[in-house]
Amino acid sequence: MRKRVAIKTIKHTPYKHTAMIPETSYGIASFYTEGQQTANGEKFNPNALTAAHPTLPFGTRLRVTNVATGRAVTVRINDRGPFVAGRVVDVSYSAAETLGIVGRGTAKVKLDVVQ
Repeated sequence: MRKRVAIKTIKHTPYKHTAMIPETSYGIASFYTEGQQTANGEKFNPNALTAAHPTLPFGTRLRVTNVATGRAVTVRINDRGPFVAGRVVDVSYSAAETLGIVGRGTAKVKLDVVQ
């Protein structure tokens, strides 16, 4: 007897126009420290102020502010992710240190597109 299994595919649809990018949003941020290569082809550097976002165009400057502490950092989008439900951005280790989220792992953040 054969069983049918439904497979869900997720299609990445980046923003086509900058006017469609929300200026400000809120959500949960996390950080990552390992990776060989980013989605835009760069070698991952945990010391750079970079981040992964599911839809923002590569090269977008994003101001990430820890809502609890007010600490903020501007990062450049160079990767795709996060791939955990409920998270809006993955920042590099260096950016996470600046935000003060290394100990906790995640934090509620405000995202503002700078350019």
